[in-house]
Amino acid sequence: MNELDPTVMSSLRAAADDPVTYAQAWKTKNGNRVIGSFPMNFPSEIVHAAGALPVIVQESRTPITEGRNLLAEFYCGYTRSVADQAAVGELDVFDGFVAADHCVQLLGAVDVIRWARPEKPVHFAQFTSAMDDPWTKPRVAGRVHELKHEIEGVVGTTITDESLAESIRLFNTNRRLLRELYDLRRTGRARITASDMQVLVKSSMVMDIDEHNAALNGLLVRLDPNADAPGDLVRLHLSGHFCHAPRPEVLDVIEESGVIVVDDDLYTGFRYISTDVPEHGDPLEALSVWYLDRNDNAPCPTRVTVGVDWDTYLIDSLERSRSNGVVVLMAKFCEPHMLYYPELRKALDARGIPLLLLETEHEGNPVETLRTKIETFVERIRRQLAPVPS
Repeated sequence: MNELDPTVMSSLRAAADDPVTYAQAWKTKNGNRVIGSFPMNFPSEIVHAAGALPVIVQESRTPITEGRNLLAEFYCGYTRSVADQAAVGELDVFDGFVAADHCVQLLGAVDVIRWARPEKPVHFAQFTSAMDDPWTKPRVAGRVHELKHEIEGVVGTTITDESLAESIRLFNTNRRLLRELYDLRRTGRARITASDMQVLVKSSMVMDIDEHNAALNGLLVRLDPNADAPGDLVRLHLSGHFCHAPRPEVLDVIEESGVIVVDDDLYTGFRYISTDVPEHGDPLEALSVWYLDRNDNAPCPTRVTVGVDWDTYLIDSLERSRSNGVVVLMAKFCEPHMLYYPELRKALDARGIPLLLLETEHEGNPVETLRTKIETFVERIRRQLAPVPS
């Protein structure tokens, strides 16, 4: 079975683990602006087309200090971390911030940025959540145009259709390369751990897109697509975590319990790379189409599309990847996920699909407690899969 090149992975992990240092090094080398954005639907192609570096602001692993006085404890770990990073100056490398969609908690975190660093431009471009209403498409198109003008003002340049089309092509290439790695993992022909897959996707949210594409090509060229797939493994799907990356130790303890993660719908996972931008016609209109298509390809409980729902999508994904069960990773105090979870569980229970809910938080997760839960869950799946004695 294939393994990922450790040298390339080390470089990607460095950027994924410390995006601020990577952004500062890029800024020093290129002498251009760095723009921070937030999950889940900001079109990074616009920033890239302006010659700046788009970086999705990540949760920091450092303990929250100043941020404790700025947001309530019932805000999720990601938003409290963002507020803390702004207060202590960790986000000073960014020349501006943009948000294309946000929950109430993220609004609070971005308000802290505006308070702590009033000199930094912040732009809200709320993409509508009702995807089928007659006003949805023109309203999204208007927001995309606003984003373009805002980025042009911050960076001090004009974004041409040609530069935006080229950025779309590069980001589409990146998504396709990552999906190719996902396909290899689903078949079992490449051993890509859950934490490694997260590094692959998370680093794409941080790094220069040309550099990241080159790294992915370097990984893929060394993988044999005809390698034998291992058998007799419990295959799991990871679901949830809409805004930020689960802690690597949580992902590692899952796979240390005798399973292989073959698929996911995490934000720092397949959800982020699920949809390409059309490469023909008006590039700004193409970005609007991309936004609307995303909820068909990887439905989200924060969006409403008639005839599309997350639980049906998840069940179909489990069939395609031949997963034996689902581990739901729910960030503590994530209201959209908490509200939708009962519907999700009801649908999975009705089909006898094993499901385990794990709640995560910024301040740390009791690894041994998680290990006990996961090992019990895996044993239950193994018994379910065992042949019935004749």
